[in-house]
Amino acid sequence: MKLRKLVLAALAAMMVVSAAGCGGEQKSESSSNTAAVSGSITGSGSSALLPLVKDAAEKFKANNKDVTITLNAGGSGTGLKQVSDGSVDMGNSDVPAETKLDKAKAEKLVDHKVCVMTVATIVNKDVGVKNLTRQQLQDIFTAKVTNWKDVGGPDKPIVLVTRPKTSGTRALFKQYAINGAEEADNKSLETDNSGILIQSVAQNPGAIGYVALPYLINDKSVDVLSIDGVEPTLENTYSGKYAVWGYEHIYTSKEPKAAVKAFLEYIMGDEYGKRIEELGYGVSSKMQTKEVH
Repeated sequence: MKLRKLVLAALAAMMVVSAAGCGGEQKSESSSNTAAVSGSITGSGSSALLPLVKDAAEKFKANNKDVTITLNAGGSGTGLKQVSDGSVDMGNSDVPAETKLDKAKAEKLVDHKVCVMTVATIVNKDVGVKNLTRQQLQDIFTAKVTNWKDVGGPDKPIVLVTRPKTSGTRALFKQYAINGAEEADNKSLETDNSGILIQSVAQNPGAIGYVALPYLINDKSVDVLSIDGVEPTLENTYSGKYAVWGYEHIYTSKEPKAAVKAFLEYIMGDEYGKRIEELGYGVSSKMQTKEVH
């Protein structure tokens, strides 16, 4: 009997050691899943998405100190071209890849929908106009109407601050704000840098342009217009009342490197998701409209 008790005690001790060993292995595996990554990440494209990606990059690097991240704007078309030819890891875009690349190149990329972006029309403060109809907006941006007095404003020439044709924000504005009409160009005040665009509108009497809503969160240097009486807010975008919006995309190759994968998991994860609305972007899951953008 005594011998039997000793054997049972020994077996119990072995089971405890074995269980402890398994627990240790699981903890080690979990730690490796959250381990910091290293390497370089490059991205270019949409200036509308740039503030969000830059903010996420700063926070990501705080926990991944051996990662370098280089981000540039240049327009959605530029970002898509560069990620397609492999010169950057991420192509940031306001529009689907197939609208800027041929089908074969677009199919080689993976689309990561990050958030929703609302586009707002802005004017110089001396204009005094607070609302335009969609038709008035179309007439202004196609240069059919060239004086503010024709749309309820002062007797002052309208100055267009435009974006290049590679701009995804321009493509969204064309489709959803001016009914697909071809926008007139003003090469002397053309830019895809949203910060410079706001400055140009603020500094040029009679000026009008359009930017992503996040650029206006802390900027009161210009007036923001309603379209058909609807303000460009996240609430109106979610409900479908305001139509000038689109999904923001980060495109990568089908096999991105480890650092890029980790960054995408972070920017699209629950932890960072709380920051999206704070920065003026919309959360995709909150969209109530069924309209395809």
